[in-house]
Amino acid sequence: MLFDTENLKKALIELDKNSPDYPTEWKDLADAPERLYALGDIRLLNGRKLAVVGSRRTPTNVLKFSVELGKELSRHFTLVTGTADGGDSAAMEGGLQGSGKVICLLAGGFSALPQGNLQLLERVAKRGLILSPHLFETEVRAYSYEYRNKLMAYLCDGTLVLSADEKSGALVTAKYAQKAGKKIFALPYSPNAAAGAGCNALIKKGAYLTESADDVLEQFGIEERVEKKEIALSEDEERLYQALQDLGESHVSALSQKSGVPIFKARAVLSALEVKGLAVSVGGNRYILV
Repeated sequence: MLFDTENLKKALIELDKNSPDYPTEWKDLADAPERLYALGDIRLLNGRKLAVVGSRRTPTNVLKFSVELGKELSRHFTLVTGTADGGDSAAMEGGLQGSGKVICLLAGGFSALPQGNLQLLERVAKRGLILSPHLFETEVRAYSYEYRNKLMAYLCDGTLVLSADEKSGALVTAKYAQKAGKKIFALPYSPNAAAGAGCNALIKKGAYLTESADDVLEQFGIEERVEKKEIALSEDEERLYQALQDLGESHVSALSQKSGVPIFKARAVLSALEVKGLAVSVGGNRYILV
């Protein structure tokens, strides 16, 4: 097994501050790690990187949207995230479905890999990179997460927050990104949605409201738009797809009225658009294009 202790120790690559692949973004940090331990493609430490973080309690519909978003963003960035369920897992999955350029930064040593996410992390190790600033046997402590989130923020060109309640660790990453003068992006949430209260607060303070990959790419001057594969649509699917393009995130009743597709039929047609990867439900009978 890849994560068998003995095999894992043999596979790890050790980097110090003099190593050519040691992140230049950390070299001026007073508390930068002296050594790094890596499993996977260390070349991903070079080039454009985007931190993508989110709460363990990210809503299911947002997870689906985040996977598609990560898939598109991975064409232009290496996605850097943690190892938890929820937003981190969605970032990993999206990146793996896209270019495969994913870095998972650990809060402890490799002996502390989260057991619940081993299959996903194994895929990251094979296509991307798992990175730790700690010795193999280092346990995860409460303060370890803040240090990890700080390193993540400084490593990347910007931070995208997929979900965050008022006290989410994802906000710590955003805090350090702001200190480092990096761009901050956040998904918008409906009022009183606890899982997105932190995201809405970030947007109020100047974070870029993010509804698509283009909202991120635009801020980095990346003009290339990802061309979607031509997908055959029925007449009703085409009408509802056009309505979503015109209205943006909308309730099924508004989409029915705009498209002329009866509401009893619109729900099934919107589900078909979800299956085809063109739309996603964001809860409360509301939909948005992917």
